[in-house]
Amino acid sequence: MAKVKTTFFCQNCGSQYAKWQGQCTTCKEWNTIVEEVVQKAEKNDWKSSTSNSKRVSKPLLINEIDSTKETRLQTSDSEFNRVLGGGIVQGSLTLLGGEPGIGKSTLLLQIALKLPYKTLYISGEESQKQIKMRAERINPNNSNCYILTETKTQNIFKQIEAIEPDIVVVDSIQTLHSDYIESSAGSISQIKECASELMKFSKETNTPVILIGHITKDGHIAGPKILEHMVDTVLQFEGDRNHVFRILRANKNRFGSTNELGIYEMQGSGLREVVNPSEVLISKKDEALSGNAIAVTLEGMRPLLIEVQALVSTAVYGTPQRSATGFNAKRLNMLLAVLEKRAGFRLGAKDVFLNITGGITVDDPAIDLAVVAAILSSNEDEPLQSDICFAGEVGLSGEIRPVQRVEQRILEAEKLGYATIFVSKYNTISLKNTSIKVQKISKIEDVVGFLV
Repeated sequence: MAKVKTTFFCQNCGSQYAKWQGQCTTCKEWNTIVEEVVQKAEKNDWKSSTSNSKRVSKPLLINEIDSTKETRLQTSDSEFNRVLGGGIVQGSLTLLGGEPGIGKSTLLLQIALKLPYKTLYISGEESQKQIKMRAERINPNNSNCYILTETKTQNIFKQIEAIEPDIVVVDSIQTLHSDYIESSAGSISQIKECASELMKFSKETNTPVILIGHITKDGHIAGPKILEHMVDTVLQFEGDRNHVFRILRANKNRFGSTNELGIYEMQGSGLREVVNPSEVLISKKDEALSGNAIAVTLEGMRPLLIEVQALVSTAVYGTPQRSATGFNAKRLNMLLAVLEKRAGFRLGAKDVFLNITGGITVDDPAIDLAVVAAILSSNEDEPLQSDICFAGEVGLSGEIRPVQRVEQRILEAEKLGYATIFVSKYNTISLKNTSIKVQKISKIEDVVGFLV
């Protein structure tokens, strides 16, 4: 009997050690190194023993490399296409992460059922009957999607050879295991090995593979960090399980922008694409309320109108509170200091609470002006006009700084029926024949003069 070989892996970053030690020298985390069995069987190609040829890569001059654009497979989901950068690139490896129950499996099953291509959906977590029950709610009439419940990669590749799918979906990478590694499924070495086999298959056959990944309690994708380095695209599916809206973001994308955003609404029949998120993110009110302001922001190439809510009240406990949801708390403190220094508002003894509606997080500095307007409105207890919006960055000296792609923001506000938009005086605007009034301001005192 062969001697069992073991080695030590860091559960946080995946670094390998010959013996146990308390601290990982790579990521500096303590007590993350565990022992795993790594004895391997004789390793064959992913195509198993039936493979009779191997592609040999040869060096090419950079001028000789074919520079034609990568072909993309279009899904019926426009939000998913946008986040990926225009569709699924052939031969790409995509990793989708998210909290348990957020809808990762529903999203990819829905996409697989609506694809016009031959698709293999591999599940290591649900039976075929369970998947069928969910599929009947989403799209019961599909003849292109194959369902396989298997966790052993060698058996998976045999079925892939038989079916020859155009797209492969794996739910999830943490449930797979390979005969070449003797440790249990979900361990560092198993995840690395299974992802490596799938990546080799994807690149050699030019077949796109989409993986679902579990996340840890810290919100990071479970397994070694090398998993995120290996894949071409890392997507994050976010949202509150108590609310119906879900947000799809790209944390890494070798084939497109990482600034794009996809918004979905969870329904009984699956996830519905939210084509115009501005209408969803702005509250419907019967009467004007103080502390509400509309900001025009950008997520990638998409302009969004979001509602900023502020509440300013006298501090009860002596020490004023500063709380922000969906907005950087340090930036909120900076804006409050600018208001006090440049505009003369004494907010040091008052509680200030700020909220971005819809459960989204915004880091676009162009919403500074809307934050200031909402705080002023709440402080004076005077509602703003319902047909005005804001797009401007506030500097430390109180100046209103210009923002990028201001014309696109103005057109979006006009499309949604707003009458006036406040922007920086220093923005160059060449728009003509627009019905919306563009109010240019240069410093924060001008905002106070218009609103108070």
